[in-house]
Amino acid sequence: MGNSKSPNMATEAIVVPVIDLANFPAELEKLAAASTGLGCFRVINHGIPLSLLANMKETTRSLFDIPDEAKRRNATGNFVDGGYIPPNYVPNIPFYESFGIYNAASPTDVHSFCSLLDASPLQREIIVDYLGKLHILIMDLASKVAESLGLIIGKYSFKDWCCHARLNSYKFKFQEDIGCIGVPTHTDSGFLTVVQEDESVGGLEIIDANGNFISVDPLPGTLFVNMGDVGKAWSNGRLQNVKHRVICKKAMPRISIVLFLLAPKDDKIEPQAAFIDVDHPKLYQSYIYNEYRVQRRITGLRAGEILPVLNAEHQAMMP
Repeated sequence: MGNSKSPNMATEAIVVPVIDLANFPAELEKLAAASTGLGCFRVINHGIPLSLLANMKETTRSLFDIPDEAKRRNATGNFVDGGYIPPNYVPNIPFYESFGIYNAASPTDVHSFCSLLDASPLQREIIVDYLGKLHILIMDLASKVAESLGLIIGKYSFKDWCCHARLNSYKFKFQEDIGCIGVPTHTDSGFLTVVQEDESVGGLEIIDANGNFISVDPLPGTLFVNMGDVGKAWSNGRLQNVKHRVICKKAMPRISIVLFLLAPKDDKIEPQAAFIDVDHPKLYQSYIYNEYRVQRRITGLRAGEILPVLNAEHQAMMP
């Protein structure tokens, strides 16, 4: 199976907005501009110690060194549940490998994940601590994004929304790997995503308003945040579900640690009434989140293409 090379690897880099979480509400306008414009930003003063960021990255690397048989214990029978993804799971993309925890907001799920992979007591402590703090952060970020769009703080809660964690490894090794695709162009299906990047290896690229790929270089100590499809539908099109991909930029392994804020427990997504008025007609009908994820997989349309057809005359397309 051959490796897929990118025909147009980005040659320019962009500095995405940096949001200081210790400077609110002064940063609300800046947050709104980033979320509704580019669709992504970085955060500082996020509450996760640098030492814990480093320990979690090292723990993640070590988990990918365990035997394949042990890795497969994290597999699930349903891809929507988000378990282990082996290399070559995506055709022609042999580099990507990933562990998943469907609901990282559940201590039971996190401890079960650690037990399945025979994590040491220290590894377990690091994973539990990291994901606990990251869950607090993503709840705070979602609330701040909602507030930046004009919703009254505390009126809308995301506490019942599922948070899916992914520990990702990109096994780039050789010079000929440079330019190869680690993960194809896509949008995230959830509300928003928080990413701890590999500060030693770039590779993240986003598509700008002109349709061009732009490189997003890592910035140590920060966390990268991007909007997803649920966010766009929930906000009646105001939040931008940024398209992005991962490209091999260096002949060395790459790690990323991701938490996705997915959808509420009833899995029903619809535009909020606060975002609908005479000047902003309702763009999307309500839809079932897990069915939407299935539709993305069946059609292969993973870059937000299905959202525009989520209206009354096209509801028959959904299962």
